[in-house]
Amino acid sequence: MIDKTFDAAAVEPRIAERWEAADAFRAGAGARPGAPAFSIVIPPPNVTGSLHIGHALNNTLQDVLVRHRRMLGDNVLWQPGLDHAGIATQMVVERQLAERGEPHRREMGRDAFVERVWAWKGESGGAILRQLRRLGASCDWSRERFTMDDGLSRAVRRVFVQLYRDGLIYKDRRLVNWDPKLRTAISDIEVEQREVKGSLWHFRYPVEGRNYDPENANTFITVATTRPETVLGDTAVAVNPDDDRYRDLVGRHVRLPLIGRVIPIVADDYADPEAGSGAVKITPAHDFNDFEVGKRHDLPRINVLSPDARIAIRDNPDFAEGLFTDDAERAIGMFEGLDRFAARKLLVEWMSEEGYLARVDDHVHMVPHGDRGGVPLEPFLTDQWYVDAATLARPAIAAVREGQTTFVPRNWEKTYFDWMENIEPWCISRQLWWGHQIPAWYGPDGTVFVDEDEDAAAAAALAHYVTNGTITDARARELAENADERATFLTRDEDVLDTWFSSGLWPFSTLGWPDETPELKTYYPTNVVVSGFDIIFFWVARMMMMGLYVTDEVPFRTVYMHALVRDKNGAKMSKSKGNVIDPLDLVDEFGADALRFTLTILAAQGRDVKLDPQRIAGYRNFGTKIWNATRFAEMNGAVHGAVVDPGALSEPVNRWALSELSLAIREVDDALAAYRFNDAASAVYRFAWNVVCDWYVELTKPIFLGADEAAKEETRRVTGFILDQLYALLHPMMPFLTEELWAVTAPAGSPRSTLLCHAPWPALDYRDEEAAEDLNWLVEMVGTIRSVRSQMNVPPGAEAPLVAVGATPMAVERLDRHKAALGRLGRVSSVSVASTAPEQAAQFVLGGETYALPLAGMIDIAAEKTRLGKAATKARGEVERIDRKLANERFVASAPDEIVEQEREKRRDYVAEVEKLEAAIAMLG
Repeated sequence: MIDKTFDAAAVEPRIAERWEAADAFRAGAGARPGAPAFSIVIPPPNVTGSLHIGHALNNTLQDVLVRHRRMLGDNVLWQPGLDHAGIATQMVVERQLAERGEPHRREMGRDAFVERVWAWKGESGGAILRQLRRLGASCDWSRERFTMDDGLSRAVRRVFVQLYRDGLIYKDRRLVNWDPKLRTAISDIEVEQREVKGSLWHFRYPVEGRNYDPENANTFITVATTRPETVLGDTAVAVNPDDDRYRDLVGRHVRLPLIGRVIPIVADDYADPEAGSGAVKITPAHDFNDFEVGKRHDLPRINVLSPDARIAIRDNPDFAEGLFTDDAERAIGMFEGLDRFAARKLLVEWMSEEGYLARVDDHVHMVPHGDRGGVPLEPFLTDQWYVDAATLARPAIAAVREGQTTFVPRNWEKTYFDWMENIEPWCISRQLWWGHQIPAWYGPDGTVFVDEDEDAAAAAALAHYVTNGTITDARARELAENADERATFLTRDEDVLDTWFSSGLWPFSTLGWPDETPELKTYYPTNVVVSGFDIIFFWVARMMMMGLYVTDEVPFRTVYMHALVRDKNGAKMSKSKGNVIDPLDLVDEFGADALRFTLTILAAQGRDVKLDPQRIAGYRNFGTKIWNATRFAEMNGAVHGAVVDPGALSEPVNRWALSELSLAIREVDDALAAYRFNDAASAVYRFAWNVVCDWYVELTKPIFLGADEAAKEETRRVTGFILDQLYALLHPMMPFLTEELWAVTAPAGSPRSTLLCHAPWPALDYRDEEAAEDLNWLVEMVGTIRSVRSQMNVPPGAEAPLVAVGATPMAVERLDRHKAALGRLGRVSSVSVASTAPEQAAQFVLGGETYALPLAGMIDIAAEKTRLGKAATKARGEVERIDRKLANERFVASAPDEIVEQEREKRRDYVAEVEKLEAAIAMLG
């Protein structure tokens, strides 16, 4: 006997062990001979990470695709793995060292620290992959890869060297987002914009050649800044060329207060005449916009900060250029070594005391912070390695325009093009120790030698220096034979590569490239990548660029972009709001299947997922409903695993059920082919709940209770067949429940020949129009009667007559044939035909025919009309209230988007309620 209830906490681990023991998800498992390949590479989560709700959505959708394709018999590979997460991992280990009172990484040295990180990775890293197993992710876990394993590291070095030799990797001195706490450049995705209540300081810069008078506006230009410390690095003041106020000053100079540097006034469109004074201080080494202005006007770039954001102007030749000794010494004496914020305070005090501070305004503005270090970032001028992304982007743009790769939804293609067509050089170096160390070595004169390993780089270096006469052949031989000696001659670049560089190679490096492996030949290009829109630039675009450059093929045919998971009110989840939902808590409470199905049915294209735990509870009940339907079938002798020939069936209810099954299969297939996950889940839900668990169970009860043994036997086989097909249809979304039901419903002494995850995907092309039309009429009739009774507050136990008004012969025949079912399922006491509707009856139309339910004596008609009228008036009032709110432009502009959308949803609900109530009133005449 099947257990009375489904216990997810007990069943899910057992099913997972069964899959593991059978190696059920290895590449190609269950594939039919000669089947096409279907492959997905998992977006590699950070080795430091733990499962969050975004991961749960992303991986559930991938698993739905993978399980579906596996059951279709395709040669499936879902490639798992982890990203080494340079900054995050280094921070975790450094924090661990500090907590244990152990030496800092700089005290232990690079080699010892990296060894320590590897040890941490072996002990604690990668917990998220274990958590994905709990979610039911059917990856080929035997093929797990890591962005720093030997094979992927070799691929990284190979691509770096290839790009360098093709002139697409180079070193340049540019501005980067710099984290002063971590002392490294970071990528844009690691930048977090935070609103800060700060100040806007307005300073007067004296015009050179005019006696400065703070009361005479002709003697100075006023500029404003939120970062006064950067005044030390100003190299120009920009005004708009069309600004008449400053036309005669363009080409002249101002003198920086305190410092004494004379800097030009330049005309540039960057200056906005409508903003502030219309004049802008230009600090090319400390502002991204100023950097571009500086390039246009060939301005000096003076970096006045150290890597830890302290003032560094002593022994700074760029700062000293053009300064008088007294001015330089005074500034150095005041500011050298000060933290940036202490320098800010001191400079403002000095400007105020000396009469150069015009005013200070309160100013709320966005300040970039590092999402790891948590401190304000600095645009920082430094030497870094760059990729010529514009060149790599061109074929990646063409591939999407030509349809080699398509985005779903298609609107994301515009976002992709907008970014790729305006792409900046990609900074790929990071000042960390954990990561792929850049394969570049420097000779004694600074010449760089790039190769895949030190021996190859050393050979190239020694040949170079022998050729130009720097060293002799004998010295070259000595260096080649002695590694320790060579280490004093060649110095390796200390930086590591941006983690997005290695993850950009993920679709082919995980399959064995640069070797020509069977997996690479079989599974590349991959079929689809499933990603959140927030990493379209950082991962998807880089994979496109790298894949086309390295393999001359797109890395995937389809990019499915899913939306955000928000809380039930539509608010973005954040720790500060306290609305973060832990998916593992949900799995513990409701089971993995319920969470997976909820995420799938809510995953409408282009629409954020609003996750309400009550919805998850509801879909847990959905699983229970299927479990109970299976128990009902077992009690009535259902035969599972039987072959059913629809054309040989005699019972209309069975032909109807198979017609509905065929329709459900087609709907699910079409939806999954178009990546409409929500439509696929909805189709399964409707078939399972409405057709199987409600109507088919109810309509077959008289057969099972009757005396017709042939009808019973047919219905037992059809019931088992339909449930088997339902388990298969539902399996990609609820794999644990369905795998368990597949096993426990096996005929006694005859276990299933395969796991459900390897069972054939349902395929049934059948339609009995007569049976479908007839039974669907009955279902709709009973459903409408129940709805009317509910709207009219008819007592549940009361039976009402059903009157067909002016019925056609076909309607009369149907009513007569289904009289018993209408009585049992619709609480109908009798069925009759009349030329006009009785008094005090609720009327409705079905299939063009009018029907009436006389309710006199069962309800107080007048009181019911009054109740419905009051409810309709109240609902209309709510619509009017919301309309007034939404008409308020101030509310719409200032309220968070999710609040505005909540109001619009409420309005839609109230409008639907008004329509429903008005229809009920109309029924009563």
